Amino acid sequence: MTETAERWRQVRRLVNQDRLALAAQAARLYPGASRAAGTDLLCRPEWLPAAPVELAGIALHWTAQPPAPRTDATAASAAHLLPQHAPGGPFASYAAAVAVVDPPALFQNRFCYRLLDATLSGPAQLTMGPARYFEAMNLGHAVAHELAAARDQAAARDQAVDSGSGAGPVSLADLPLRSALGDPCALSQRTTLTAVTTLTLRRAPDGTASFPLHWRDPARVNHAGGAYQVMPAGIFQPVTDGPAAQQADFSLWRCMTREFSEELLGGSEDYPTRDGVLDYGQWPFARQLAAARDAGQLRVHCVGLGVDPLTLATDLLTVAVFDSAVFDWLFRDLVTANAEGRVVTENGSAAIPFTAATVTRFTGGAEPMQTAGAALLRLAWQHRGALLG
Repeated sequence: MTETAERWRQVRRLVNQDRLALAAQAARLYPGASRAAGTDLLCRPEWLPAAPVELAGIALHWTAQPPAPRTDATAASAAHLLPQHAPGGPFASYAAAVAVVDPPALFQNRFCYRLLDATLSGPAQLTMGPARYFEAMNLGHAVAHELAAARDQAAARDQAVDSGSGAGPVSLADLPLRSALGDPCALSQRTTLTAVTTLTLRRAPDGTASFPLHWRDPARVNHAGGAYQVMPAGIFQPVTDGPAAQQADFSLWRCMTREFSEELLGGSEDYPTRDGVLDYGQWPFARQLAAARDAGQLRVHCVGLGVDPLTLATDLLTVAVFDSAVFDWLFRDLVTANAEGRVVTENGSAAIPFTAATVTRFTGGAEPMQTAGAALLRLAWQHRGALLG
């Protein structure tokens, strides 16, 4: 590696090490944007329903040929953020540089569903189209890198003059790529991928609840390494890239089903398919999960949608409430670690109490909580009466 490549990798480490501070600084760059539940998660008013929306009540619409994104990072616009590449010449994109200089364990350019438009107030609906993972990463990770580098340079200047003022101010004028982005909540202007991010609540007979929490290992994941997150959470995408799977898996529920298996039970992302299609009706866990939902022992709602100001990651915020007996049976083999990190335990238990104190702890800056997870915890707490019944 050249010195420039080593330095580039160091800046990527800063994105994870200083994620909370960087996200807060990124949010301040958009003073007019709405926030989800007082967090740094950017949103629009129509993305926050007045009451939780049942998952089945969200209509999905498909656009096979969506408009081309106007603000995706290109080799030219992100050139100032890429490391030297010797001897093969310059990297073609930010993702290409990551693949060589700083590859995580999980790094695939998978087919994903691109979010073009959304409303969760009134008739809830999402409009989607086709995309690839790297198309979104080339912009989202690049603007995060740009801010981390600018903040670090400002801190170095302050230290050089012994000003004692810390990291110093960074404005949009210092961030040409982010300036070109414009409004982060203008979904169709970029390749916007959506994670279905779920707070899984185990509801006890007395009405109290608890939830599992995930710590994302920076050596294994490409996004939000070193941060806590509710679980499960995963990008909305089909089980394989084949056209039949793209059509069959255009379902928020099927995405959640796979994520429950992968994150809480340690299941593989490589599913047995026929012609690339997974038969959920023949998968025992999927049948059991669906039966619990049909019986009212599992209730799934959406409480919002938001954009991470640092990386532009966009999350559909959902809450799954399990009756305790059903949760204990379905997740009797709850793992301590999975392919993306570990399940958090406190006092020997993976059941984190869903209380005001816990919500304050994980959303008030005391813990390195991913921005979307913090917003989801607060929104779920606000709607706890409707969610927990």
